[in-house]
Amino acid sequence: MGKHFGELARVRHVITYSLSPFEQRAVPNIISHGIPNVMRRFRSQVLKVVPPFAIAYLIYSWGTQEFERLKRKNPADYEHDQ
Repeated sequence: MGKHFGELARVRHVITYSLSPFEQRAVPNIISHGIPNVMRRFRSQVLKVVPPFAIAYLIYSWGTQEFERLKRKNPADYEHDQ
């Protein structure tokens, strides 16, 4: 009748390699190499990432404060309304 899902196409000249899960080490040297590598990467990128975020936060907070200030009515405009 029809072909089953695993037999839809015939792939030739493809070589695959695999390693037995019993021969792999899932997290080799995570403490001795992984954590220092994360710290090194963090230190190398912090001066590229933090200043734009700090500037964006300052602009956002200034804009929010300015919006709240401009939204209020000026009491001096209504002194003689009686």
